[in-house]
Amino acid sequence: MDMHFLTIADAARQIEAKSLSPVDLVEALLARIDAINPQLDAFITLTGEQALAAARNAEAEIAAGRYLGPLHGIPFGLKDIYNSAGVLTSGHSRTAKDHIPDEDATTTARLRGAGGVLMGKLSTHEFAHGGPSFDLPWPPARNPWNRDHQTGGSSSGSGAAVAAGFLFGAMGSDTGGSIRNPAALCGIVGLKPTYGLVSRYGVMPNSYTFDHAGPMTWTVEDAAIMLQTLAGHDPKDPASAKVSIPDYRAALTGDIRGIKIGVVRHFWEEDHPANDEVCAAMDAAIDVLRGLGATCEDVRMEPMQAYYDTKVTIAESELFSVHRKALMEQPSDFGGDFLARVLPACLISGPDYVEAQRRRRLHIARMDPIYAKHDILVTAGPYGPAPRLDSHRTGTFFYGSNIATPFDVTGGPALAQCNGFSKSGLPLSLQFVGRPFDETTVLRAADAYEKATPFRDHRPDLQPGLSPDRPAPFAPPTPEITLDAATQALVAGMAKRAGLSLNERNLAFLYEAAPGVFAMADRLREPITWWDEPGNTFNFP
Repeated sequence: MDMHFLTIADAARQIEAKSLSPVDLVEALLARIDAINPQLDAFITLTGEQALAAARNAEAEIAAGRYLGPLHGIPFGLKDIYNSAGVLTSGHSRTAKDHIPDEDATTTARLRGAGGVLMGKLSTHEFAHGGPSFDLPWPPARNPWNRDHQTGGSSSGSGAAVAAGFLFGAMGSDTGGSIRNPAALCGIVGLKPTYGLVSRYGVMPNSYTFDHAGPMTWTVEDAAIMLQTLAGHDPKDPASAKVSIPDYRAALTGDIRGIKIGVVRHFWEEDHPANDEVCAAMDAAIDVLRGLGATCEDVRMEPMQAYYDTKVTIAESELFSVHRKALMEQPSDFGGDFLARVLPACLISGPDYVEAQRRRRLHIARMDPIYAKHDILVTAGPYGPAPRLDSHRTGTFFYGSNIATPFDVTGGPALAQCNGFSKSGLPLSLQFVGRPFDETTVLRAADAYEKATPFRDHRPDLQPGLSPDRPAPFAPPTPEITLDAATQALVAGMAKRAGLSLNERNLAFLYEAAPGVFAMADRLREPITWWDEPGNTFNFP
């Protein structure tokens, strides 16, 4: 097998046995990155010299009998929102193009402490939000299975780099699906751990309520290996959970006989109907699980739209708060896609935000009887095949729903992995979802499914020397204004009250989003009781 298509587990066994040199491994991957990354734009910053130095150090430690474990000498990458001491952490944004942190994120430090070799910082969507943008200092990442297509976001470079064999594991973040979206569209494994299991300290915030940090790998076993190092309490993260950490890799027994699986079929068949290829892949996947001895029965959660309304109302409000000063003072420094998504948060009122937080607590409470009846849940992953890059439309964000988002709202572990390929050769996916802090069951089921199917043997065919063929930079087209004059005046007044000075183009994006934002707020205003408190309430540490 080509060295660049090893798994973490395979490479670790060879490194421990001293039959594989970390230095040779890093040199081989750097050569591959040099040859192929110009076609994919997975990296913002390649730390080649640092990686070679870390590999030499790992090799010397192992030779001296100080083997640290299965990440020792293993190349990994970071979505470029993870702080890395002395290395640019840009958020893929012009506004942070000079941001060089003086300390590592907790996750960065833990991976380095386990002997991991940082290969570089990976493309994202601007501040882990928006879509593939062509008006930023760096181009968007492209899908290794077909470079004219999207990777999914916002951990776009992480998905592309793992699928392309540039490195063996990468960190992503997931606020509304941003680990699982690129995992699904790039055909890899993406694990969103339980909220609070993996530290967010030193990771650029998107939404304090929903941000999750987690691994992206080729196999489930590799995700378990990375999670073992990443999981654990961090006093620097106020949301960090104090829970015991099990042996995740030991849970991969391959045996799921008797496990009770709830199939959330209505998500992909009724709420947001998927295409025929997704539906056929899901039917086949459920047959595989039954064949492995699991009991599968349909189960209903709340409609996808309800979770999406809650998430977007909360998350956009928090993201606007994070960047408010820059949005007021230098909005033109942001990309058009980011602005079109974050500016409409000025239309969300304080009561709307609180209503959404109250709804979130109800969403979580309503999961209890579902968890009591089922060991895990299965549903489709973010729908493939990956769309073309030139099909992206900024204005659809406030007018849809997303099959990954419900599990950011409910907060438990969710893992996306490949369950087949479309006729066009692009990956399809499913999700395994668990009770909060029950990553072991999710990993066990996903690993059993992976071992019973042939999809891990299929890799993208990437050839060195092809032209990058990038389009010229362009901003999203200005939308046509269809809003009536009275509502335009209301929206413009709300923007001004929020301290924004917007040009006609940005106001047009605001007008385009306004009906969708107001409709979300209306749906959140359905009556609930006095006693339904918000999902985020204060407690003493």
